[in-house]
Amino acid sequence: MGFSAILDNGILATGAIAWLISQAIKTVIHLILNRRLVWERLVGDGGMPSSHSATVTAVAAATGMACGFDSPLFALACVLAAIVMHDAMGVRQETGKQAKAINNMMEMFAHLGAPGMTPEEQLKEFVGHTPLQVAMGFLLGLTVAAVRALV
Repeated sequence: MGFSAILDNGILATGAIAWLISQAIKTVIHLILNRRLVWERLVGDGGMPSSHSATVTAVAAATGMACGFDSPLFALACVLAAIVMHDAMGVRQETGKQAKAINNMMEMFAHLGAPGMTPEEQLKEFVGHTPLQVAMGFLLGLTVAAVRALV
């Protein structure tokens, strides 16, 4: 068993591939929209499409294909996917909005003479997702799982 069994796990590989593709897409979209390459987008949270949604959807779909859509494992994967996607649109999106507001307030205070925040001190604003970003991640996850099932 061991580490090679993890590498041979098709369900895990499907989720990892969905995550990688999603991160690459979000990096390219960020580059096009902002005209600068930000390497953090390759691993960062937030953005289009939701890599969290793509990953959990790919895992759930691959689990259904491997174990049966009536299996307890598929049910567990679906519930987990629903929780992750709901959280991405809810709590994590609100966290991003709050981070943006705090960063803006700190910038305003800096213009009034208060000490400014270094880039390392600023709060991350890309942490949550809009419903469209989650939906696109969901569709990407389904697509990756379907293509992996064909090859």
